[in-house]
Amino acid sequence: MARRTFFSFHYEHDISRANVVRNSWVTQEREAAGFFDGSLWEEARTKGQAAVEAMIDKGLENTSVTVVLIGRETAQRPYVLYEIKKSYARGNGLLGVNIYKIKNLQGEVDDSGENPFDKLLVSENGAKVALSSKFPVYNWNNDNGYANLGSWIEAAAKKAGRSLQALAAM
Repeated sequence: MARRTFFSFHYEHDISRANVVRNSWVTQEREAAGFFDGSLWEEARTKGQAAVEAMIDKGLENTSVTVVLIGRETAQRPYVLYEIKKSYARGNGLLGVNIYKIKNLQGEVDDSGENPFDKLLVSENGAKVALSSKFPVYNWNNDNGYANLGSWIEAAAKKAGRSLQALAAM
């Protein structure tokens, strides 16, 4: 059983890079890839803040993992930070994937960007800790994302306590 996965990324800057990751299952068996896509990036462009946040909330429904695709400007995007906060609050597994080395439609790679998990703090044992201390970040190119994305997603789901049995009961 594949997992429903929400992909968070900076739409305007990283759509072509994000599509490489999001569509990597096309050349594999869907179950082998380990995810379904629950994101709403197409619709989000034309809506106001409240409508976008409502679409994000709807898009996160029935997902067990959120994958944050990290490019040069991702950490500065308010909707990406909102998606991470909501994913954390609902107990989704979380992970990041650096995508800056993936070529865009013009064949260009990008500079690396800040980890958005560094910008978000949570209370833990009376102290504030960055989400970056709690969730892994992989590199699509260096860590062979094409072959490993499914296992990264499954590991994030298990770490969050999102068993396949609980998923089937949803």
